[in-house]
Amino acid sequence: MERVTLLGHDGWADAPTDRTPADADGPAPGRRAPHRGTAHARWIALDEGTDMVEAARRHGLDDGAIALLEHHGPGARWLGTGHSARARVERGADGALLLVVPTLAYVEATHDVLTGSLACLVSDGVAMTLETGPGHVSELARERLVTGPPVPDDGARQVLAAVVLSLLARSTQVEVALGEAVAETERTLFGAQRPTDPLALIYGLKREIAEARRALGPVTSVVPDLVAEAEDTHGRRTWLPRVQLAVDRVDHHLDTHDSLLADLLEVHLAQVSVQQNEDMRKISAWAAMIAVPTLVAGIYGMNFQHMPELAWPFGYPLAVGGMAAVCLVLYRSFKRSGWL
Repeated sequence: MERVTLLGHDGWADAPTDRTPADADGPAPGRRAPHRGTAHARWIALDEGTDMVEAARRHGLDDGAIALLEHHGPGARWLGTGHSARARVERGADGALLLVVPTLAYVEATHDVLTGSLACLVSDGVAMTLETGPGHVSELARERLVTGPPVPDDGARQVLAAVVLSLLARSTQVEVALGEAVAETERTLFGAQRPTDPLALIYGLKREIAEARRALGPVTSVVPDLVAEAEDTHGRRTWLPRVQLAVDRVDHHLDTHDSLLADLLEVHLAQVSVQQNEDMRKISAWAAMIAVPTLVAGIYGMNFQHMPELAWPFGYPLAVGGMAAVCLVLYRSFKRSGWL
């Protein structure tokens, strides 16, 4: 069901079922006080698959916000498709702001990076969000607002700040998890028990890192738009440049993990090449030792009537002994040189 969270005198709190948004003036015991002002606001978190335009009309949002959703809202183009949304920031004529960004989630058991989408509309004291996928960014943002440390900005824009900060926190968690997976892969490749298919393991992680970077890349382009929008309408927001630096840092870390995997791949291929050379040297050494008796046996196996030592009583044992002696000398020589 839809969750409504209200901003009152004592901060953000979930709206009781028997309370209306107009009742938000009363204090809620045990809630923290907001760090800025007491302007009331509503946050409507929609269920996955809900039509944002219809929900905006149902909750009484102004015509400018509804028009912004109709022209630039998420719509059916990305809901439930499994692909990350095209990140964008849209601003309406009446000051309404729509943010659409992809989200990230990490499955530790399979090292899979999953993507989703989140849309956040802020308009005249009302914030509305709709999230798809397993990222649970909205839940993390609600925890920040209700029980977490003070969130920057004022009124409904605190929801936008909480969403952006929670998106960054989730992306950081995914980046850290991928870094740990890369480190574990490195220990496995050079450990005593090597994986049966290291190439699949390395390429699998590179694919997931690429998926994370594809989802994080649009966020990197959206933050400057938020910075420009804040400067145009509400003055400079100092927390947005810090978010931009943090997003760039996460992207840099992902690039570092990808480079380390590329180095691991090169080292693994070098190890395979060295092992193949070792095997080839051993095969060549044994082939050389086998060639000596083969050569002697081939010569003495020729069907000629007049051949040396054919009638000599010691010819056979001398030939066998000579072959064994030569093979022994070759074996010790190859052993001393490291070929065996």
